[in-house]
Amino acid sequence: MITASGTQTIPEDCRGGVIAIGNFDGVHRGHQEVLAIAASKAAELNAPLGVLTFEPHPRTFFRPDQAIFRLTPRELKAQLLAACGAGLVCVLDFNEALAGQEAEDFIRSQIVERLGAHHVVMGYDFHFGHGRKGSPSLMQAFGAENGFSVTVVEQVTDDDGMAPFSSSSIREALRRGDVEDAASQLGYWWYVQGIVEEGDKRGRTIGFPTVNIHVDCGGHPANGIYACRVRDISSGEAWRGAGYVGDRPTFERDGIVLEVHLLGFSGDLYGRELAVEFISFLRPDRKYEHVTDLVDQMKLDCAEIDALLAEIEKRDPMVQFPIGRMLSNGSLRFPRSA
Repeated sequence: MITASGTQTIPEDCRGGVIAIGNFDGVHRGHQEVLAIAASKAAELNAPLGVLTFEPHPRTFFRPDQAIFRLTPRELKAQLLAACGAGLVCVLDFNEALAGQEAEDFIRSQIVERLGAHHVVMGYDFHFGHGRKGSPSLMQAFGAENGFSVTVVEQVTDDDGMAPFSSSSIREALRRGDVEDAASQLGYWWYVQGIVEEGDKRGRTIGFPTVNIHVDCGGHPANGIYACRVRDISSGEAWRGAGYVGDRPTFERDGIVLEVHLLGFSGDLYGRELAVEFISFLRPDRKYEHVTDLVDQMKLDCAEIDALLAEIEKRDPMVQFPIGRMLSNGSLRFPRSA
């Protein structure tokens, strides 16, 4: 897959195709439906499939004082879009100039001139351009006059037709620790990816060494203990893990951390890139009067996590979905830059 940022020239063999447009934070099941329809149209037309998206998230631009909990930072989003079949991910810088651009000028400069789109696929509620005046109906009308067609995808809901998939509702599920609800909307276990950093090595002193991954300050799941699945991005090696999100109240430390104790692993992984999937929430964070009490609880947590993940591995509910299946077998790969 090719990624193109800002005003980079689009490779000629990526022009003239089908373009799915949206923010796509989380690339959840609603987004995946938009992308599946776009992929089907691209196959029908024997045309390339591209995605037009925006960074940073528009809410970050309009409300800089309110950090947004990003479900999928830029690289992860591109990775998931590629998993959905995108051969091109075009990332527009959401800045003052783009925010102030009239909708018609946006369509003309990006959809027509830069991408030479043959067909556009977008969600029913996607708006763009100055004052959010751009709409699916405007895109359809402009397309009719400029040689491209448009498919508008209606609201995508769960199997009961009741709950629409939403990035906002997924964020709320994660904030309360309901990673199963988040996964049911995402179609995969929510995960973070990052380089193993050196911590204070306190876990080693109590018999539970951990890998430490940076947590984005924009948001994180509920503080507590999680059953996690951890994969080395380079080697594909995977482990069951006891994950911790919190500020370590027993040790009176400031700042949120993500630490994972890898079950059955010895050694260090400093500098390695890991993906950490959140499978189940065990319990909230708490402060212990004595470190020995914490150690006793961690032993119980690890035994419970080991048994829980063993059951998940027998019948993982996420393998019914394309992204969940690819994460399970480790087949997701990084995109390359244009």
